[in-house]
Amino acid sequence: MSHLFQDQTAVITGAGGVLCSEIAVKLAAEGAKTVLVGRTEEKLKKVEAQILAAGGACMVRTADVTDEAAMEALADEVERTCGPCRYLINGAGGNNNKAITTNFTYEPEELQENKPEDMVGFFDLDMGVFESVVKINTLGTVIPARAFARQMARAGRGSILNFASMNSTRPLTRVPAYAMSKAAVVNFTQWLATYLAPAGIRVNAVAPGFFVNDRSRKILFAADGNLSKRGENIMNHTPMGRFGEAKELWGCVSWLLDDEKAGFVTGITVPVDGGFLAHSGI
Repeated sequence: MSHLFQDQTAVITGAGGVLCSEIAVKLAAEGAKTVLVGRTEEKLKKVEAQILAAGGACMVRTADVTDEAAMEALADEVERTCGPCRYLINGAGGNNNKAITTNFTYEPEELQENKPEDMVGFFDLDMGVFESVVKINTLGTVIPARAFARQMARAGRGSILNFASMNSTRPLTRVPAYAMSKAAVVNFTQWLATYLAPAGIRVNAVAPGFFVNDRSRKILFAADGNLSKRGENIMNHTPMGRFGEAKELWGCVSWLLDDEKAGFVTGITVPVDGGFLAHSGI
């Protein structure tokens, strides 16, 4: 066990998800005082039970990461209860099915009055839903960073890890709001790393490739359990020929958080994608 995380406070947003729950469990196993933040208490409680069963320390709080007042209040509570935040993992975010087009590209039918009922093109997207996706992924990263980086700045040390995506550098078809917002996360990571460097705070990001979770399972697999057309297409563009497993993200995450091993690393986004970004598709 590393001494790095021992008795340090680590806040993980989106901690009920497949990837961030794994990170939370690993941090707790390394001795960190973990604060699990998310919108669904039931999911957080499952992660808490796993951490407590292994003898780890844990706090669960349901909160909206786009609510600045709620994040400020949570930051104050965490500092009083657990001590100042040393590590912040900004994992909260996501997409919405109503912000996804059915078309891969423009089709003239989408502008016609008698278009197919199930057709959703770019011109049909609900801008309110589109905005909500952009908000959760962008402000949902900015607001917790503001709330918890104050504590890091006062201490003169800390590490922030944001969650980018394959969409950050290679926008996938059908998900314009998600792609746009995840591109913003990479840019903001660079900006914040530059801004907070004098405070002794490093800011980096990971860009996970295709890992299976509850939402993506419905997209990647057909009802019979075989790969869907989209799932097959992803496999054809992933040199390692498989989806990632949550445990495979920890090595990169722990390195980026480590002030000893990655002490001179800030402002970068690391793909963990089985080679997806390296493959041109040809």
